Amino acid sequence: MNLHEYQSKQLFARYAIPVPAGKVAASADQAVAAANELGGSLWVVKAQVHAGGRGKAGGVKLAKDLDAVRSAATAMLGSTLVTHQTGPAGLPVHQVYVETGSKIEREIYLSLVLNREAGRLAFVASAAGGMDIEEVAEHSPEKILRLNIHPAAGLQDYQCRQLAFGLGLKGDQIAQFGRIAHALYKLYLEQDASLVEINPLILTGDGRLVALDAKINIEDNALFRHKDLAVWRDPSQEDAMERKAAEHELNYVSLDGNIACMVNGAGLAMATMDLIQLHGGKPANFLDVGGGATKERVAEAFKLILSNPNVTAILINIFGGIVRCDMIAEGIVAAVKEVGVNIPVVVRLEGTNAPAARDLLAGSRLAITAATDLTDAATKAVKLAGEGK
Repeated sequence: MNLHEYQSKQLFARYAIPVPAGKVAASADQAVAAANELGGSLWVVKAQVHAGGRGKAGGVKLAKDLDAVRSAATAMLGSTLVTHQTGPAGLPVHQVYVETGSKIEREIYLSLVLNREAGRLAFVASAAGGMDIEEVAEHSPEKILRLNIHPAAGLQDYQCRQLAFGLGLKGDQIAQFGRIAHALYKLYLEQDASLVEINPLILTGDGRLVALDAKINIEDNALFRHKDLAVWRDPSQEDAMERKAAEHELNYVSLDGNIACMVNGAGLAMATMDLIQLHGGKPANFLDVGGGATKERVAEAFKLILSNPNVTAILINIFGGIVRCDMIAEGIVAAVKEVGVNIPVVVRLEGTNAPAARDLLAGSRLAITAATDLTDAATKAVKLAGEGK
């Protein structure tokens, strides 16, 4: 689950990570009132969406007077912000964050993520922080510092100093950085985060390190331990189909192809999408109904993929180990009868009760194309998808 910037900064404040004073607003009047309450003569108005690249997309504006605050908030609220991370559809802006302005001497990138290859948490840092950090990573990877943390020892002070030296910090800045790094590490563990990112971590004119931006992702499977964070979820920032799938305990990811996939098991789903691509097609989704799928869940999965208007063919690839193939077939029949289908459906069923499942599908008199193996299923789906267009 992604958090908005203002929510992430609330968590930062809990852990004594320095952030500029700010207030969230849902209207232009609230934004002006927030600026008045914050005081000063320079504010930053930031669109609250779950995506990076807001500055380049016009989602971050400096305001030197209250009229400018009102103008920026009015332009952002109710709009759809399109960045390089949102895709062409963009994300809706329902709130803005009004923050006091900061004098920036330097910008640093700092994040804490799980290094899956090493099986450890890792700090990633760069002295070249700011809006162009992706370009730095692509074109100047030597400017990116990485530090793995042993889970038994935890984050050590000498490791904080190593990062601080690598970032070119000096004097009291090194101690400040150490406190921030330890706080990030503690936050990550205690809040079951999957990503904590500050971009940029700024050095102000008076020598202070301050988190000017904040991004936190919380592990969905740990939300039962964090009911206070779960209420922060913003459904408007999530893909509608993915959200609906989650309600039925389906693992679903929208893609931009036209061949819908329904598979049981993540590995088999990945292999299915690879074969579709190999044979000239483009998958429309990743959909794993799980090893313990029920007939009702399969029916919901089928209705979900049929709701995508870009889909011109469906490939169902089921290997019955824990789940029975005949139960999957019952779900398919039930869904087709309820929703109706006017596009080709290719089905490959193997494993527990596969012969009974094939008989059930054949007896349903539905327009279903049977496949003998996965390669056969992929080639047939690609061919029929082309005809479906």
